[in-house]
Amino acid sequence: MGVLNIVKTVKNIYKEYVVLVKIGKFYYCYGRDSYIISYLTNYKINLLEDNTYSCSFSTNAYNKVISILEDKKINYLILDRRNDYEEDEKYNNKNLNNYLKYYEKAKEEISTKMRIEKIYKYLNEHLLDKEIITEVEKIIYERRKIQSN
Repeated sequence: MGVLNIVKTVKNIYKEYVVLVKIGKFYYCYGRDSYIISYLTNYKINLLEDNTYSCSFSTNAYNKVISILEDKKINYLILDRRNDYEEDEKYNNKNLNNYLKYYEKAKEEISTKMRIEKIYKYLNEHLLDKEIITEVEKIIYERRKIQSN
């Protein structure tokens, strides 16, 4: 069974937990959990081939990430691939869990960042199309005038 299938199975039981999977010298998270980790740490979120989002960080950053999750009162579960995905660590805030609160914040911000990234990529691919760049500049400058009044 692949790592994504394992994580999906675990998430059916631990819906409001960030599930981190240790694979070698990195920790990985998927789906909603990747939004939360990316939002809280600014680590890059990636789109995998099967349209699943993923975020990862090195074992060196583990204490930092765990401290953030604990500080924000977000439940988490650590699995280790070397030990057949057995539970390594679990942190449960019971009724104080803020998983959904941070997921909603993360989803909004990350979605906007992704949209901006697509626009940036499009503009880079059309560098020679001065008309597009001019139109984008007009919109930006008009907004600045409105906001400064």
